[in-house]
Amino acid sequence: MRVSYNWLKKYVDLKVSPMELADKLTMAGLEVASVEYLAEGIDKVVVGKILKVEPHPNADKLVVCSVDVGTPGEPLQIVTGATNVAAGQLVPVAVVGATLPGDFKIRKANFRGLPSYGMLCSADELKINPALVSLEDREGIMSLGPDAQIGMPVTTYLGLDDYVIEIELTPNRADCLSMINVAREVAAITGSRLNLPSLDLDRMQGELPCSVEIEADDLCSRYIALMIEDIQLGPSPRWMQQCLLAAGMRPINNVVDVTNFVMLETGQPLHAFDYDTLHGRKIIVRRAKPNENMMSLDGVLRRLDPEMLVIADEDRAVGIAGVMGGLETEVTDATKTVLLESAHFDNMSIRKTARKLGLRSEASSRFEKGVNREGALFAALRAVQLMEEMGAGKGKMGIIDVYPHPWESYEITLRTKRTNQILGTDFTTQEIKNFISQLDFTVLQEEGDSIRYLIPSYRQDITREIDLIEEVARLYGYNKIPVTMPKSEMTPEQKTPLQSLHDTVVDTAAALGLTEIVSYSFINPQSFDKLNLPQEHPWRQVVQIANPLTEEQSVMRTSLLPGLLGAAERNFSRRQTALSLFEVGRVFLPSVSGPLPQERLQLGILISGQFKPGWSWPVQELDFYHLKGMLEYLIEQVLGTKLSFKPITGKPFLHPGRGAEVLYRDQVIGEMGELHPDVQENYGFSQRVYIGYLDLERIAALDKKEIRFTPIPRFPSVDRHMAVLLPEEVSSDRIGQVIREIGGSLVASYELFDVYRGPQVPAGWKSLAYGITYQDAERTLTDEEVNQLHDKIKEAIKEQLGADFR
Repeated sequence: MRVSYNWLKKYVDLKVSPMELADKLTMAGLEVASVEYLAEGIDKVVVGKILKVEPHPNADKLVVCSVDVGTPGEPLQIVTGATNVAAGQLVPVAVVGATLPGDFKIRKANFRGLPSYGMLCSADELKINPALVSLEDREGIMSLGPDAQIGMPVTTYLGLDDYVIEIELTPNRADCLSMINVAREVAAITGSRLNLPSLDLDRMQGELPCSVEIEADDLCSRYIALMIEDIQLGPSPRWMQQCLLAAGMRPINNVVDVTNFVMLETGQPLHAFDYDTLHGRKIIVRRAKPNENMMSLDGVLRRLDPEMLVIADEDRAVGIAGVMGGLETEVTDATKTVLLESAHFDNMSIRKTARKLGLRSEASSRFEKGVNREGALFAALRAVQLMEEMGAGKGKMGIIDVYPHPWESYEITLRTKRTNQILGTDFTTQEIKNFISQLDFTVLQEEGDSIRYLIPSYRQDITREIDLIEEVARLYGYNKIPVTMPKSEMTPEQKTPLQSLHDTVVDTAAALGLTEIVSYSFINPQSFDKLNLPQEHPWRQVVQIANPLTEEQSVMRTSLLPGLLGAAERNFSRRQTALSLFEVGRVFLPSVSGPLPQERLQLGILISGQFKPGWSWPVQELDFYHLKGMLEYLIEQVLGTKLSFKPITGKPFLHPGRGAEVLYRDQVIGEMGELHPDVQENYGFSQRVYIGYLDLERIAALDKKEIRFTPIPRFPSVDRHMAVLLPEEVSSDRIGQVIREIGGSLVASYELFDVYRGPQVPAGWKSLAYGITYQDAERTLTDEEVNQLHDKIKEAIKEQLGADFR
């Protein structure tokens, strides 16, 4: 927000310099980015009148001007090469001894035999913002208006003798996109008196010859219409132009300038329609029709859709609500009557429309951040007042105010004890009351150390007691608050089981050598096509984003796999082929019991490529069993027990025959396996990829095995090996079940260390080699005891599973 110091002084009796004010604003939470003196580097540049222009006798491209700058004596002779000078013009003149921006000093000069006692200036030479002046004034000599007085400093005439304070507003302080509300802040901070414009409310009496209908009242909560007759289009007064220029806006004409001035003054955008071009003398606020078009003020044909709010007459759209008006109802030199709009539109609707159309304006940016609907009437009446004062037209008695959703006022109680507890201060109730009273808040009730305030509609950022406490801190001064220890009770909070599980899983996954990634919760719905998911697959039942930034982030994820596979895709494209990735994050499923989606915390893992277990180990390929081992280790750390795995088929994203369900006590808690070849091709992968995920919400709800500590074994262990021949359909897990069942507590551990298929093994069979460690915690086992138990296990495997031994 660009705040003109001179403009600000119209509302506040300022006793501080611009630099002092900037410091005070920053300390009050309104950060000042810069303070700019508009006349920086300009000295002794005055208004001059060209009396006559004659050709230079010795140069074809030069002319000799006789210029009156208001000093006694003869007019100044100034030689220039500009082609746009003429007798009678009022122009900026840098006299001898003047200084221009860039420390350029003007001296007496000689041009082809004729002396020149100054310089006629262009807007570029005065460093005036090029967006605010015409091309002719930038490249040629700048032409001043007829109200410029000969001899007066150009900086005074152009309003350059002013400071502009640039405030970087945070999203919660949209109220300060208004000079009046900035003035309120300044008055409160400096203790100065606030002077606001007074209005004639009698204008509201009467009836207008038009009507307003709001069809989309969910997107338009208020619409005010006023009429101004006998329009006399022309330039606005110099003081108003100076205010607009300081704010970074270019003056257009008196009607447009008034709407822009009032928007900057009050924060309420306005729009003026040529009333005679409206069909049916009616304003309709509605959604756009399918394939409806409208030519906007910038001359671009805009294609509208039913999600956009438009202002229409009986036949067509005449404005894009809150964004830009239509060309067909533009105010022109032929305009006799203006219909003035002051309205309140839904900020989300305006933001979405502006983004879709690629069209941002000062009005749309204010509506997007939030506008005070209670201030719409003040802004409309203020605009009529200014137009009448400058002779731009005469307001017609009467007003239309359609207000389907009035502002609902609310109250907040502020406690002295709580304020001091938060800030570490010892303010009295009266001191706190004095601070808040500077903001012009209404006191409803005082009781003990509590004060109940009515929050004004222009401060919608204040919704809780803590917000009022912040106001106390701002007005007192953050730099004055003493450093103290917190006075509140600091009680540590216990982590929930899910939070503890999250931390354990992240730490364990990192310890396994996996790299954590964090992907977007918003994904591209086409990700499901890459996974070959059928249309009825549960993962396609997504939560749509109402206002997505892009199509690639238009739905909320129902699985972590798109994010992991996307990360792999980016890494593979950069020749990073050895990947061990994991992510712990939430997936979002449609809720059947409320408007918000159901969130579930999941773990996702992706591995691919080669790895080296240690410096002396050979390079190995990551495979199905590495992923299985990682999941087993993770769950053992969390639940203190082992998992079981059940082969699955028919999963569209998993390789048929190389996928498995992850089970705990017969409950499915996840899935894992090799990526389906078709999916691998969809992503353009040239190497095998293994993926898996676990539902951490379900795991957190399971009973955890009690962890018991046992002493380090004092007796030796004995190792035995066996190679089991069994049909392909029998899983290794079934072997493990038999080993645990028969061996009982004497089996300290077992390990599958080899899988063989080939010669000496019948077709449809496989050979699994196991190592079993036997150990008794109370005594040393004899070879005979170990052999007997080992044989007993082999016999059980043979009988129960139909296996044989090599």
